[in-house]
Amino acid sequence: MIKAKGLTMHYGPVVALDDVSFEVQRGEIVGLLGPNGAGKSTCMKILTTYLYPTKGTAEVGGLDVLKDPLKVRKVTGYLPEILPLYMDMEVRAYLDFVARARGLSGGALKERTGAVLDACGLRPMYRKVIRELSKGFKQRTALAQALIHDPDVIILDEPTSGLDPHQIIEIRSLVNHLAKDKTVILSTHILQEVEATADRIVIINRGRIVGNGTIEELRDRAKDSDRMVLSVAGDRKEIERQLSGVTALKKLEFTGESDGCVSFVLYSKIGAGLWRDIGQLAQAQKWMLRELSDKPLSLEETFLTLTEKETAGVGN
Repeated sequence: MIKAKGLTMHYGPVVALDDVSFEVQRGEIVGLLGPNGAGKSTCMKILTTYLYPTKGTAEVGGLDVLKDPLKVRKVTGYLPEILPLYMDMEVRAYLDFVARARGLSGGALKERTGAVLDACGLRPMYRKVIRELSKGFKQRTALAQALIHDPDVIILDEPTSGLDPHQIIEIRSLVNHLAKDKTVILSTHILQEVEATADRIVIINRGRIVGNGTIEELRDRAKDSDRMVLSVAGDRKEIERQLSGVTALKKLEFTGESDGCVSFVLYSKIGAGLWRDIGQLAQAQKWMLRELSDKPLSLEETFLTLTEKETAGVGN
């Protein structure tokens, strides 16, 4: 449904995007991540025809964003980071205006308005002036305008900004529901939201893609050591002494003590045999284990590792 092909964008001497290419399939939710200024918003603005790229192109729903921008807009719903709201309008008047601008009328207008009011939880605010709404309800109103015409492709820039935890869960559920038959790109700084929602993640840094894949694929790429969690009953100093003889162990990190058990994170070179060595030691010492488990990289650690690797390479 979405194909970005060599997207490049220059703002004078500043390169916002540099040869960015990726695809998003129907029914897929892709999280678009990156530090501030990485090029995420520029990429979304090109996909929604708000900007023309300096070089490259993209297809949305099989339509070229350069050749068929009006048709692209018909199949796309866009929630920008700066909310596209008219503050002096009532919610009902605003949604009616957006729907009519999208070509809806009669029964279709009534049906879609009711659908987005329910989906975004806006019925209690229907007759309220937008200026008087809380930040969360303004966010919901802006989301409703992106969905009013039932688009095939939905591009959301910070859709949960300003929402409380209950509202965030509701929007997450809505996004998951939408993705059953639509294509969704979701950009957010809340990494937990991406982890809970996205099927795949594209990470942009300094205008370039530095990661593209599932969370597990990105973790494997960012991983530079094997890590495990060890929690065992005993004296900390004695356990550390026993661990010091493990050949595969590269680093030992004490994480706490509770109910007579001491806990560590153990690090080794990838494939050095840490699990084998610790298993043999635990058996030989007859340890009383509370936990012995793999410790994968968190999404935050993965994100930081991939973006820092790219940054470290600049100028080298």
